[in-house]
Amino acid sequence: MTTQILYTLCPVCGSAGISKVFKVKDNTASQEYFDIYHCRNCQVRFTQNPPSEASIGEYYKSENYISHTDNSKGIINRLYQIVRNISINKKKKLIEKITGLGHGNLLDIGSGTGYFAAAMHRAGWQVTGLEPDEGARNVALQRHSLKLLPGEELFHLPANKFDAITLWHVFEHVHDVKKYIVTFKKLLSDTGKLFIAVPNYTSYDAMSYGPNWAGYDVPRHLYHFTPQTMQWLMKESGLRITLIKPMWFDSFYVSLLSSKYKNGNPNWIGAFWTGLMSNLKAMSDVKKCSSVIYIISKENYCPNCIWYISGQSLPVT
Repeated sequence: MTTQILYTLCPVCGSAGISKVFKVKDNTASQEYFDIYHCRNCQVRFTQNPPSEASIGEYYKSENYISHTDNSKGIINRLYQIVRNISINKKKKLIEKITGLGHGNLLDIGSGTGYFAAAMHRAGWQVTGLEPDEGARNVALQRHSLKLLPGEELFHLPANKFDAITLWHVFEHVHDVKKYIVTFKKLLSDTGKLFIAVPNYTSYDAMSYGPNWAGYDVPRHLYHFTPQTMQWLMKESGLRITLIKPMWFDSFYVSLLSSKYKNGNPNWIGAFWTGLMSNLKAMSDVKKCSSVIYIISKENYCPNCIWYISGQSLPVT
């Protein structure tokens, strides 16, 4: 039996200023509809009445959920796998550049079937990978000889150990985001960096597809973030966003899925155009990209410089 969570206050900032935006269909597993709510205070959107942490697992058990099954059926899934291989190399280079390390201790949270964690291990990093789904852990073991740990092991890891902590499209799946952020701060070394990649509902493609936008992915995506929300969360915990990087491929892939959800079949030309327009708009403002990577430091919080983009300090707004 699925246990649902009813929010009467914003689950991120506690504000009572929340209201329904629209309904979104779970196109991956259950075909159910879930309400998306918006907080006027911290700008987060969240999935209302989502399954509890104990009962949400059933919504991941679908061959259409590629990050857990590694399903290669269909051209969209094959494209995902091609882009994944390119993205893994880009992520590796980003981590090495930001940390200044060729190898170190890496914690990868939500490792899925283990492709990124395995690549970093081959590159010489000491990798601890966490994955809540047993099926995905089994795939990682079979394909990469990589033993991933259950997700709850996060809270039993040694403090100040990790040079890098990565969450690639994972943070939006976490029930208690504040508890996780406090834990990240504890686990990072003094010079360690936290990398969080999440969809951005203020992007052009999100606004174009509305409730059909694949980035909502209810009920697996519990939260739907903006840069303002991430700023609020990190500031509250004494962390600092030092850089925001775009994920250019995501606008095309998400637009393709969104067009399928909207029309029943992918609209290749329309999706490409929407993805292109989304990226063009984000070129002048990276905070409008379809998905973004937040690079976060354990350094003391500076009240006049929340983050830096392309070397330019942005004031608190």
